[in-house]
Amino acid sequence: MGHDISGYNKEGKEIAYARFSMGNYNATILYSLLGANNYYAGVSGSGGSSTFSIQQIEKALNDYNQLYKNGDSLSESDILTWDKKQILHFIQNCLLTAKIEGSVRVYFG
Repeated sequence: MGHDISGYNKEGKEIAYARFSMGNYNATILYSLLGANNYYAGVSGSGGSSTFSIQQIEKALNDYNQLYKNGDSLSESDILTWDKKQILHFIQNCLLTAKIEGSVRVYFG
């Protein structure tokens, strides 16, 4: 069990991926940034998917930047640092696709 969150372009090609173990609470950060808490099913995603607009992904990126505006803290664990990076890369890749295609589809497994 775990959270496997994937972003897809209109052709169905995976363009973004984030993986969190079932006990990793940092998964909720990505769900929250995407405004997708209803897809969070505890130990994994619900298995549902949703299409996000450019504006929604831009908001997620802006919210991410606000959340981590003070940069990395020396007290942060390696897991949080890794998760912060994978969340950022996920959002950036989704935004790139959304800017090209107008939207991006995200699956929450």
